[in-house]
Amino acid sequence: DESDLICEFRFGSYCLWRREHKEKMEDAVVKRMKDLLFVARAYYPSIAKLPLFEKLSHEMKQNIQDFERVLSETTTDKDLPPGNEKKISKMEAVIAKAKSCPVDCNNVDKKFRQLVDMTEDESNFHMKQSAFLYQLAAQTMPKSLHCLSMRLTVECFRSSFDTEPALLEKFLNPDLYHYIVFSTNILASSVVINSTVMHAKESEKQVFHLLTDRENYFAMKFWYFRNKYKEASVQVLNIEDTKLFDHHNVAPLHLSLPEEFRVSFRRVDELSFSLSRTEYISMFSHSHYLLPKIFHTLDRVVILEDDVVVQSDLSALWNINMGEKVIGAVQFCAVKLAQLKNYFSRNTVYEKSCTWTSGVNVIDLSRWRAHNISETFQRLVQEMSREEGKSETAALSASLLTFQGLVYALDDSWILSGLGRNYGIDLDSVNSVAILHFDGNMKPWLELGIPKYKRFWKKFLDQEDSFLSDCNVNQ
Repeated sequence: DESDLICEFRFGSYCLWRREHKEKMEDAVVKRMKDLLFVARAYYPSIAKLPLFEKLSHEMKQNIQDFERVLSETTTDKDLPPGNEKKISKMEAVIAKAKSCPVDCNNVDKKFRQLVDMTEDESNFHMKQSAFLYQLAAQTMPKSLHCLSMRLTVECFRSSFDTEPALLEKFLNPDLYHYIVFSTNILASSVVINSTVMHAKESEKQVFHLLTDRENYFAMKFWYFRNKYKEASVQVLNIEDTKLFDHHNVAPLHLSLPEEFRVSFRRVDELSFSLSRTEYISMFSHSHYLLPKIFHTLDRVVILEDDVVVQSDLSALWNINMGEKVIGAVQFCAVKLAQLKNYFSRNTVYEKSCTWTSGVNVIDLSRWRAHNISETFQRLVQEMSREEGKSETAALSASLLTFQGLVYALDDSWILSGLGRNYGIDLDSVNSVAILHFDGNMKPWLELGIPKYKRFWKKFLDQEDSFLSDCNVNQ
């Protein structure tokens, strides 16, 4: 309904989570008491001003205090104290007397409006507070994952290991299947790699380049040193220490992960101007535009986000003929560029073009370099940041504009998105696609994760791993 649309417009997927977890409360009597208290508070100031009704005024005050005391300790009907029906009867009788008194209706009306405003303010405060705590839970690393990272970091410094020369050759060999994963989450990246390799027909051709930050580098390095994924190879890179090919680093590099943007649309007709829907778009970050200079020996790579699970062999992605296109992506035609034209400043857009989403993307690095994609993106971000003043919105707009006309549409069967926010996805659909994308705040490694989808992610964790057991990761 309209209230749900407004809630999602203001607070995003928190409203979807709240609606799903809303408990049915047996509180009919409590609500009735709150209504009576509301009416009594509205009448009391007017009654208190009438000298002839001092006894009624005292009685109303006493009943209001009794109700406030009971309701401060009660949320459901079963919590109400014995003999509560007598209190309700007394309050109803007092209100009936108050309504028969010669009070100024305008004063009562004003008090009602004040109470309504106060109630709405209180409701908005609690809604904002709950939405903030939801976001905090979504963005905070669980204690078990923090434990895992710390344990692995300590073990890394206790151990000594070197990369084999044969592996170094594989990391540079353009004839192999190269996957790029940006991540600061050991478990998430491990599930991506494990699920990809488990379904690969030729695991020896799979090469994974995991880009992380300095804080997580040593834990990641030790994890992938001690865990093998069939015959696949894994390279862990600290993006902050990466030297870009044919480029002088002016400023230090920092890892930025893919971002999700919330876009709401309004429906306009002759009688109303209301919200119609909210959509979510997952898009490249600034770090993605460093890839051609980091992997200067490679011609084609596949980018997998760290919140995906692979369910089939992906080798066909290397055989797709993208023509002159730079990027292969699943299009998201629920949002078209024309609907976002206000974000594109003075730039021209193809109005019928669909937006596209990250999750799985095939990148032709040769054509990327030929089209100067990275330089175009940086220029657009700077221009839009100066005009709009919002770098987050500028990144979304610049990404869509940079690849405009250069996107090869992958078949929808490659990926199913929304498993981190949409409770209503049919399990038959989940089983029928190549890749599951847990985009949204309700990631499968969090308590917030949607239970019916979690098993598709958890089955690619090693339940017997001693580090996971010691940190209670599997519980």
